[in-house]
Amino acid sequence: MTDALGRIIRRGGRPPEPVGERCDLCVVELPDPHRHLFDTDRHEIRCVCQACSLLFNREAASDGHYRLIPRRRLRLPEVPTAGLGVPVGLAFFIPRSDGTVDAHYPSPAGATRWEVDQAAWRDVVARCPPLADMAPEVEALLVNVAREHSDHWIVPIDDCFALVTLVRREWRGLSGGTRVWPEIERFFADLTEQRR
Repeated sequence: MTDALGRIIRRGGRPPEPVGERCDLCVVELPDPHRHLFDTDRHEIRCVCQACSLLFNREAASDGHYRLIPRRRLRLPEVPTAGLGVPVGLAFFIPRSDGTVDAHYPSPAGATRWEVDQAAWRDVVARCPPLADMAPEVEALLVNVAREHSDHWIVPIDDCFALVTLVRREWRGLSGGTRVWPEIERFFADLTEQRR
């Protein structure tokens, strides 16, 4: 009986197609690219379909629990970040709703985090006014001054975590090896401005 059932099932058609990414809210299959939400309770990024992203286009819809990650990318002139205590040349800064700012830098172990001195951050914002308009939790100042580069951007946080993933995937040895730095350069070369 079991062999017969197996033959019937095998004759029934093609093997199932692999399922791609799904919306974390309604589980519909997602196109690539798709939108993201930031879960403020869990501090995680959630993938969402177009319909679900429209639900959270205004903050009132989720009572602050989910925040739609914007698509804005804005190239900035050089931002004076020396006073922010960045120990490396590649870092991103995320302002929080409570007025604090978290700094992160990509590493082979993931994103290393520390809290930025608030007075130092206010000084940087005074010198670069577009930073005052960043959406808390979901936009970041992304800086690359490693290896004589000078890249300064306001980007959605999902771009920052894509960079973290790239560094984790490509890093070799103590200095990063030969693959990671060309990939980081390509990442910044591929960024394109996108206004609100």
